[in-house]
Amino acid sequence: MDTLKAEKRDMSVKAKKLRREGYVTGNIFGREIEGSIPIQMDKQDAERVFREKKKGSQLYLDIDGQLMDVLIKELHYNSMKNQYEEVDFQALVSSEKVHSVAEVVLLNHDKIQTGILQLALEEIPYRALPSALVEKAEIDVGEMRPGDSVKVGDLAIASNPDIELDINPDTVIVLVSEPHTSAVTENDSASEE
Repeated sequence: MDTLKAEKRDMSVKAKKLRREGYVTGNIFGREIEGSIPIQMDKQDAERVFREKKKGSQLYLDIDGQLMDVLIKELHYNSMKNQYEEVDFQALVSSEKVHSVAEVVLLNHDKIQTGILQLALEEIPYRALPSALVEKAEIDVGEMRPGDSVKVGDLAIASNPDIELDINPDTVIVLVSEPHTSAVTENDSASEE
């Protein structure tokens, strides 16, 4: 599992100043933490980890030498500045189920020859113990044709006994629809006269 170095943040220093100095700020909360723990991470280290890890990913935070098993709850990305600014983590307790999300990842979407691929759901909410957390739900859409769809209940995450879905299994994740043509036929133009 990935490890990200962090250090406790001095709250007398404003977050904006820390970001200018090359840090990403964050907070850790959890059942066994009173309030929250404000932290700061090196911007380059954080960006390297967040290229792979997204909301719902599990990793270790190394806070001043102490390893903490955490879940990424929120990633605040500033697209204007092209940088992560704030990250919220939940400290995990091995015996406690946690609310999380699995990122929907479409495979082979470039193989669709006919129809328009539509992603209706980007993440699947669920509850599980830390040992059963799932970061991604991959769907191979390469063989899909117009009229085909994939629902939450069709995925392995839905049949996993260690996971409780927080969404209806009949919810459509991805579908392929017929391409719409805008060509005007002779009959259509005749009826307009």
